[in-house]
Amino acid sequence: MLAKSVAKGPARIARKMHPIPAADIRVVLVETSHPGNIGAVARAMKNMGLEQLVLVRPKQFPDPEATARASGADDLLRRARVVDDLLEAIGDCGLVAATTSRDRDQNFRVRDLCEGAEQIVAQARSGPVALLFGNERTGLTNDELALAHLLLRIPANPAYPSLNLAMAVQLVSYETWRARGAQYLSPPPATPLAPAIEMERLFTHLQQVLDEVEFRDRTPGGTSLMNRIRRFLHRAELDQNEVNILRGILTAVQQKRRHAGAPPADDDGPGSAR
Repeated sequence: MLAKSVAKGPARIARKMHPIPAADIRVVLVETSHPGNIGAVARAMKNMGLEQLVLVRPKQFPDPEATARASGADDLLRRARVVDDLLEAIGDCGLVAATTSRDRDQNFRVRDLCEGAEQIVAQARSGPVALLFGNERTGLTNDELALAHLLLRIPANPAYPSLNLAMAVQLVSYETWRARGAQYLSPPPATPLAPAIEMERLFTHLQQVLDEVEFRDRTPGGTSLMNRIRRFLHRAELDQNEVNILRGILTAVQQKRRHAGAPPADDDGPGSAR
């Protein structure tokens, strides 16, 4: 009787388990040096139900070593997108989370891996999300990090915090798998975030207006102002309507300045000295 009960136990558990739904989360690898690491990343992703892989300027891909290291996840490699520009890889993503092990400017929003995974999964229910991983040796540059809304820092032994690329992807994707299992009944955010390409257009527009009004960075070197503006606007997590409002304000400022030096259209109008 006991043996019969034990035999049925796993079947009962399996019937109660719910499949974790697919998530609109892409893994973006920037300038990966070793093709074997790309294959190992694909394997890590498939373990945790992530299927979208984008490669930005990989040194060598496709490659037999990548296929060998994928260990059965070579379907992800066949579907992988290869692009030349990081913005092309993330342009339609509302949330961009970058991974780093180095100390950065305090104005970056840094999330614990578990907490960050919950935010990533929540946003992925309303639109694509990107997870950025840098080059094996140098990681992500400051310019690449500037495209991110938040940083994910993986806690590790301070005496030896270095993780290889596939290990880092495995840990982050594992936390997203757990978060998806915990939250799959949660509704998506009411309003999706503005995609990265729209944020870049906002920053370009803002820089134009700053130049037109001659608002200069007073700090030595004069390079930190726009970076700080980028970071606080990323922390605000703007939706598309909010981006449109800000760009409308910027356009109004530009139009006002263009008309400021022109003579009045009608001297007999309100406020005339006559």
